Amino acid sequence: MRRNFLKICGLAGLGLAMPFGWPVAARAKDEDGAYGGPYYVVFNASGGWDTTYLMDPKGINEINRLYQEGDILTRGAHKYAPTAKHHQGGMSNEDFYSEFGDELLVLNGLDYSVNNHSPGARYMATGKLDSMAYPTFAALVAACQGPTCPISYLTFGNYSATGNLVAMSRVPYIPSLQRIANADSIEGNAKSPFHDSFALDRIEQALADQNAARTQEPRLPRLERAENMLYAAQVNSKALQRVTAYIPSSIPKERLSQQAEIALASFKAGVCVSANLTIGQFDSHANNDTDQMKLIPEFLAGIAYVIRRAEELKIRDQLVVIVQSEMGRTPTYNKGNGKDHWSIGSIMFLGRGIKGNRVIGATDEKQFHVPIDPQTLACDKEKGIRVRPEHIHAALREFAGIANHPFSKKFPLGVVEKENLQGLWG
Repeated sequence: MRRNFLKICGLAGLGLAMPFGWPVAARAKDEDGAYGGPYYVVFNASGGWDTTYLMDPKGINEINRLYQEGDILTRGAHKYAPTAKHHQGGMSNEDFYSEFGDELLVLNGLDYSVNNHSPGARYMATGKLDSMAYPTFAALVAACQGPTCPISYLTFGNYSATGNLVAMSRVPYIPSLQRIANADSIEGNAKSPFHDSFALDRIEQALADQNAARTQEPRLPRLERAENMLYAAQVNSKALQRVTAYIPSSIPKERLSQQAEIALASFKAGVCVSANLTIGQFDSHANNDTDQMKLIPEFLAGIAYVIRRAEELKIRDQLVVIVQSEMGRTPTYNKGNGKDHWSIGSIMFLGRGIKGNRVIGATDEKQFHVPIDPQTLACDKEKGIRVRPEHIHAALREFAGIANHPFSKKFPLGVVEKENLQGLWG
């Protein structure tokens, strides 16, 4: 049975592990309770979104061809491009800002520093451009806040490095989650268990007794790892059963909605801390307007789905949402009516502890970055700093309360104190 469980985890790309050398009593205490939040969701518009068709509208110098400067819409502090007449399914900017604008924090003029996909995605995910060893923020916060959760860090693609701090869990399909949650049953059917409950209780007790008895014994590393994995499989299997109650009976058609259901069920069950959600194809080197008007509304609809579904599950007040891409699009069109890579862009946040209805930073009329005073967060072309991903990640670590955690200190970001973004979260 344990072998089948581990096999299923492997097929689903799911890593379940236990730190070696922990006292048994400490492990049992940590694993008995469900993680209660906050829950972190990072949305990735993979390929490079056109921010001027979303949160940083221009309408001048033919930076966009679907609207003029006078068509730009506002809601509270936000300015956004009109897309209701142009989008192909999904959610228009008008509807998105109407529903979430009061909760939304936008930072424009983010300096990605590079305009290539791989380093850009790595930089945005980790806050470190020149190292491939750094963990993503989602992985880091999972390692710091929920290291014993069975699927602490979920990822559905894009840059997903863990820094060897936490297992990277991949559960690509909702039926896969069903099988993992009910690994002690035939094909994930809870009504067809391999063993009766009394037998499972005896197996669990036997493994616990065996693990406790051997904790102090000298063992070869490979044997110790195998025994730890076996014990972890038993404990995690029991914890994962809590997911079953929150798996939807019908599977949504949309890409992000499917990812969202897996992540939210895992959050609600208390077995997951963070999730890295993503859709691709934003790299619109040809037919930029057509592609962006298909993908941005799909992306916004996915964000809305997560927030609404979290409300239904009564965990919205614990949700933290980060919305990003690894680059922007150029302020000019190429010969194929597309836009190429641009190293200036935007990022959005909403959720627990984040004051919304705010826009920080800007780009000028040519879509170049405008420096920001890190103390006041006001634009300051003369004395401001270029806000880069490391500044965002330093602020995220402070926000999550993990800036002084040993794992965070193992991966320093190099942001000097005077450049910390003061009051970013309001």
